[in-house]
Amino acid sequence: MNNRELIEFLHIANNLKEYTRHSVSEQGRWESVADHSWRVSLLALLLEDELADADFNKILRMCIVHDLGEAITKDIPSFWKSEADSAHEDAVLFQWIDSIPEPQKSKLQALFTEMLALESREAKIYKALDKIEAVLQHNESPLSGWLPLEYELNQTYGQKEAEQADPRLVELRQMAKEDTIKKLELGL
Repeated sequence: MNNRELIEFLHIANNLKEYTRHSVSEQGRWESVADHSWRVSLLALLLEDELADADFNKILRMCIVHDLGEAITKDIPSFWKSEADSAHEDAVLFQWIDSIPEPQKSKLQALFTEMLALESREAKIYKALDKIEAVLQHNESPLSGWLPLEYELNQTYGQKEAEQADPRLVELRQMAKEDTIKKLELGL
């Protein structure tokens, strides 16, 4: 990838810092897609030694790029995102990746193909971390920003993915659920 291609790719990816998600910070600032991706990556890094039988280089790469398609499509909250929305995001992502030179093109195509298949241990871990981070973020945001459907969703979101990934992530997901219940009881 030459310098111009690199700069152009990063220019589009910069949208992840601008596009917001359906969550606000404790201080009331809308969370960006990049904020989320960074914290998913940090979460993976902090759990590296506890999930030592997985390829953490691959997991970190997945966490860093997992929402790259949203640099073009913007974020659609999971509870509103249809299969058609997901298919569109995947299509534009692969079209974008097709526009970059080798070897980055093949590496990203292979990584996203593995992520979408959700069959490898690494893909299952990244997906669970992605969902767990969203729950953690909601637990940190004021209830005034929650939609009514999120009261239940925040207690169940990502549970299945954690169970498919690793017992350690099931424990973390359970603690996040307990934090959600406490938040709801206290009306925070």
